[in-house]
Amino acid sequence: MTSDYRDRFDALELAWQARWKEDRSWAAPARPDGPKFYCLEMLPYPSGRLHMGHVRNYAIGDAVARFQRMRGRTVLHPMGWDSFGLPAENAAIKNGTPPGLWTNQNIANMAVQLKRLGFSYDWSREIAAHRPEYYRWNQWFFLRMLERDLAYRSRRSVNWCDSCKTVLANEQVEQGRCWRCESLVGRRELEQWFLRTTRYAEELDAELDRLTGWPERVRLMQRNWIGRSEGAVVRFPILEGGLPAAEAALEIYTTRLDTIFGATFCVVAPTHPLLDRLAAADPGRARVDQFCRRMAQRDVARAGAEPEEKEGVDTGLRVRNPFSGEALPVFAANFVLMEYGTGAIMAVPAHDERDFEFALKYGLPVRAVVARRGAEPSARHLDAAMTEDGVLIDSGRYTGLDSAAARRGMLVEGTRQGFCRGTVQYRLLDWGISRQRYWGTPIPVIHCPSCGIVPVPDADLPVLLPENLALTGEGGSPLERVDAFVKVSCPRCHGAARRETDTMDTFFDSSWYFYRYCDPGNDRAPFDPSKVSGWFAIDLYVGGITHATMHLIYCRFFAKVLRDLGLVESGEPVGTLLCQGMVLKGGTAMSKSKGNIVDPDEMVRRYGADTTRLFTLFAAPPEKDLEWNEKGVEGCFRFLEKVWRLFAPRGDALSASSLPGPGDGASEPRRAGLRRKVHLTIERVTVDIDKRLHLNTPVAALMELLNALLEFIKEPAPGDDPYLKEAGRTLALLLQPFAPHISEELWSLLGGAGSAGRQAWPAADPRWLKEDVVEVVVQVNGRVRGRVRVSSDSSEAEVLARARADEKVGAHLEGRTLRKTIYIPGRLLNLVVG
Repeated sequence: MTSDYRDRFDALELAWQARWKEDRSWAAPARPDGPKFYCLEMLPYPSGRLHMGHVRNYAIGDAVARFQRMRGRTVLHPMGWDSFGLPAENAAIKNGTPPGLWTNQNIANMAVQLKRLGFSYDWSREIAAHRPEYYRWNQWFFLRMLERDLAYRSRRSVNWCDSCKTVLANEQVEQGRCWRCESLVGRRELEQWFLRTTRYAEELDAELDRLTGWPERVRLMQRNWIGRSEGAVVRFPILEGGLPAAEAALEIYTTRLDTIFGATFCVVAPTHPLLDRLAAADPGRARVDQFCRRMAQRDVARAGAEPEEKEGVDTGLRVRNPFSGEALPVFAANFVLMEYGTGAIMAVPAHDERDFEFALKYGLPVRAVVARRGAEPSARHLDAAMTEDGVLIDSGRYTGLDSAAARRGMLVEGTRQGFCRGTVQYRLLDWGISRQRYWGTPIPVIHCPSCGIVPVPDADLPVLLPENLALTGEGGSPLERVDAFVKVSCPRCHGAARRETDTMDTFFDSSWYFYRYCDPGNDRAPFDPSKVSGWFAIDLYVGGITHATMHLIYCRFFAKVLRDLGLVESGEPVGTLLCQGMVLKGGTAMSKSKGNIVDPDEMVRRYGADTTRLFTLFAAPPEKDLEWNEKGVEGCFRFLEKVWRLFAPRGDALSASSLPGPGDGASEPRRAGLRRKVHLTIERVTVDIDKRLHLNTPVAALMELLNALLEFIKEPAPGDDPYLKEAGRTLALLLQPFAPHISEELWSLLGGAGSAGRQAWPAADPRWLKEDVVEVVVQVNGRVRGRVRVSSDSSEAEVLARARADEKVGAHLEGRTLRKTIYIPGRLLNLVVG
């Protein structure tokens, strides 16, 4: 057999992939038999070509899936496609290619790439969101939500991307720009469909504490997005001619009731209904209307986000502070949105950075009412807002109280007098799912002039997308122009009616797909709950942190809805979440526009699937960004090449050899050293994957084991073959998660029966884990002065004696008194001298 791996890897990898396919090696049973492990990477969009970010993501998941199979768990590791969405529609507009054809071609291309990389997917469970057998159940879920008032239609001011010509949910607007095309986002008022995510806001927030397998960063991002806050709603009476208008008040929400004596103005959103009180003949009305129209055309990120420049206008309206009795001007401004709280705030510039900035710009008063303990601030000298709690000043009878006590007292007083009430608010808004595009799930309702909104009967699902549309990208929804789709009979009165032409946000598709993997062929229900219960929760979910406040919130919401429908047992679908880092080149994320793309197919052609996978796992910890390095890829190839050159020529001899007995070689330092290295490597790789979810350090350990083997064969001796065989077969099995093709070949070459991927994971023998000789670092007054090699069971006194005898250490002890020793057995001796 040739020892040149470069000539062998392509045929070798293709041969093992063919065998895996023939044997259905990675097919999971309908229900797990014994301990299970559901391993999943986030549903990919079929863009047509894999990039190295995909490869890294899937290599991480596949490494863990293969490891868990060998650990005796029944593994579910499926793959599918998030195949609705704008790129397919835009390609149709640009090239005249039907979205369905474009999507199917891309899926076929990417499936070939994934299979060539050798990922251990159960392809019998493949799903695709654009297929009617899948989106039928999107529509079924929507109807169940409609029945429970979780889905509703409302006319709202919504985020609008003019480039994509569609509505965006708040979570899909990032710093004022469309999450997909990065165009500036504006506002439009449209009739839209929403899902009541806010109904689950409290639970979504509270259950974050239970998600201990999630990165803290993701939990914090979700907590901030949900935005739970405890505060008070305060009624500020509206003044007309200086007197309160009958029963009229401006309600504001605040979390800092203790600062209310420092309020110097109030601010409402440009769409607040209070502005309707301005008479048409009011000289300020035209100025306010002009400002509000201009703000409606500006870019908006989301409730609570900050515009680049804060702008406002004095409405001429006045309200009275119910605590101080002071009359305050009311401004309309762009940094307050109607969607959050009450759409109005009291502005306390001395204690809020945003209010402070606005007050300085418009020359409004700044009055400090909270001081740090021992400080006496003056409004004339404030150069920044003091936002933390403190002690109240100039606050009537609350002066001298700390902030927390003042908030409690003010709330009691305000509640008793009827102008204040305590409340909990959330920044989370209902999820707008309407999209004015073609390539998405049709929303299954009918608009009847007589009956109103009528659900499509379950028996008529799926509502199919019409085919062969001429897509132009202009005007509203393309479906509006298809009479055969739009003109229908009402299911109730059978009169003329029209079908809803909005389609669903594609995040709807990806909010429940992982349940469908458990029962992908079911044509009577979205899935069998008994099959789902056996596999859930997902044991490892791998994907980018960019989805922290989109997909990962939506899927948690969906899980709670499905739980309440009786379809699943738990409202949390994911046990452990791993957010992998990006793949960079030249310090920036790979992208076509930057010209720094690395083609995975080219890497596989030049180096093989094993090398490509190995580098993405070895070059950085999974959660860290990875800088692409061609020399690093070549280094990984050389490692596999050395493995091949070591064992390929010896295959026949080692295959015929026996394995050493449990204690064999213990009295022979050279062989004992190799066996010890083998079992220490087993222990290190096992712990790093299973306990730490580290994948780069196990590869490093395998490289160290190879180096030990290369040293071992430099001085060959009769009887070495059993020890080489043990080390080689162990290396073959430990390589399985990282480089599965050469793992299989090496296992077979060394006489292993069956597939390496179906063997039991090696177990470290405790007798070989204890090193006979260890190296102890010696410090003198905290600085490293030498190293001594001692027996692993040496006492502190024996190690100290060896340290004193060391020439380098002794030079730093001469003429000095040893005052203290600090010994960490087998690792460190620190000598404190004076």
